[in-house]
Amino acid sequence: MTSKRNEANEAPAPTTEHDHGCACGSAEHPSPDQPPDSLPDEELLYDLADLFKVFGDTTRIKILYALMGTERCVADIAELIGATQSAVSHQLRTLKQARLVKFQRDGKNVIYSLSDDHVYTMLAQGMTHICE
Repeated sequence: MTSKRNEANEAPAPTTEHDHGCACGSAEHPSPDQPPDSLPDEELLYDLADLFKVFGDTTRIKILYALMGTERCVADIAELIGATQSAVSHQLRTLKQARLVKFQRDGKNVIYSLSDDHVYTMLAQGMTHICE
């Protein structure tokens, strides 16, 4: 995902580097019972908005759900969600750029899976939220 920079060219806020490579404005993320003292820096907020935009497409959501707890090739994903392999490949490219899916080569096949447990948690929490 590309980040948009502050247009005022201000000096960036002090950041803390987490093990996943995210430069966050604070060492701790807010919890529901403890509001944040300040907002994260502008670039981080743009990155978060970009991440949520990726979830705005039904085909991408179907692909992510198809990969929950398993690995699949493009043909299997396409058959499961009722889409063409071309459409699935196109959406997988977007999901890879957002670091929501990863892949590994198995001979001529490319096998896809969710990048990590965070992706699974976001999907599960989103479904819980809309089903309440």
